[in-house]
Amino acid sequence: MFNKKKLAMLLLLLLTNIILPLNVFAYSDYILAGGQNIGIELDSKGVIIVGTYEVDNDNPAEDANLKAGDKIVGINNQEVSSITEMIEAIENSNNNNVITINYIRANEEKTTELELIKDKDEIYKTGLYVKDSISGVGTLTFIDPNTKIYGALGHEIIEKTTGQKLEIKDGKIYSSTVTSITPSNEGNPGEKNARYDTNNIFGNITENSTSGIFGNYTSNIPDSKLYKVAKPDETKLGKASILTVTSGEDVKEYEINILKINKNDQGVKNMLFEITDNELLKVTGGIVQGMSGSPIIQGDNIIGAVTHVVVDDCTKGYGIFITNMLEEAEN
Repeated sequence: MFNKKKLAMLLLLLLTNIILPLNVFAYSDYILAGGQNIGIELDSKGVIIVGTYEVDNDNPAEDANLKAGDKIVGINNQEVSSITEMIEAIENSNNNNVITINYIRANEEKTTELELIKDKDEIYKTGLYVKDSISGVGTLTFIDPNTKIYGALGHEIIEKTTGQKLEIKDGKIYSSTVTSITPSNEGNPGEKNARYDTNNIFGNITENSTSGIFGNYTSNIPDSKLYKVAKPDETKLGKASILTVTSGEDVKEYEINILKINKNDQGVKNMLFEITDNELLKVTGGIVQGMSGSPIIQGDNIIGAVTHVVVDDCTKGYGIFITNMLEEAEN
C-alpha cells in the first residue's frame, strides 16, 4: 500500500504531466489549402487620426497636441469606437465650442481639449482626418476543416498613413474577383485589381497579428484536396509551387524554386523563393500586392504562405512557415 507521502508525490507527478505540455497544438494534420482571392474589411478599436487640416487659418488639432496615429476612444469621457459614434457624441456635447478627447498614444491613454472652429459656411470643424476601418484584397491561405479556423495574408495589416498595426474590433472576409493585374517591375511591385461582393461573406476576423489575419470560416467548406501540414524540418530547398488567382476566381498552381530556408526564425520571412513559372511571370512580372497569403505547396504538403516581395527583384519573395500561422491561429 502507498503511504500518504508517496500518494501525494504520485498525485503531484500526475498533475505535472497534465500541466507541462504547453506547446501542444490542436490544429489538424491535414488542412485545406486556399489560394482564393478575398476582400478584407477590418473595423478598428477606436477612431484613428490619419492627419490634420487648417480651419480658417487655424489648426485646432495641432493646438490640442493631437497627431496622426493617435486613437480616439472617447469624447467628453463617453466611449466611442466608430466615426458615427464620435460625431453623435460631438453633436450631443453641452459645450459646442470645446470638447474633451480621450485618446491613446503609444499604449498610454491621454486626455486633451479641442476647440471646434466654424468654417466659412458656419459649420463646426475638428481639423481632424479620421478613419475607423480598412479594406483591401489578399489571399486565403488555409482552412482547418475540423476547427473551421482560417488564416490569410501571412503578415499583419497596417494602417497605411500611420504605418501602425491596426488594432481591430472585428472584421470580415468576403468574395473577390480579380479583374486585372498591374504587373511588377524592378523596384515597383504591381498589384491585383479586384471587384468585391461584400454580401458574400466567407468568415469573420478575430485577430490581426504579425503572422496574418485569422477567424472563423462561416461559409460552406470547399470540397477540395487536403494537404499534410509540413513542419519546418520537412521543408526542402528546390521545387515547390504556389496557389493563387490571377484572373476571375480560378485558383491556379504556379511553379517556384525555394532558395533559402531559415528553420530557426519565428517571424514571417522563413523562406526565400523565386518564381520560375513563365506563365505567371508573363502575367504578373513576379510577386504582386494581393498575392500575400498564397499557400506554398511542396509535393502533397502545405509548407507556408507568400508574405513579401523583394522590391529590387520582384521575381523573388519571402514566405512564412505554415506552422507559424497555425500556431498563431490558435492563440
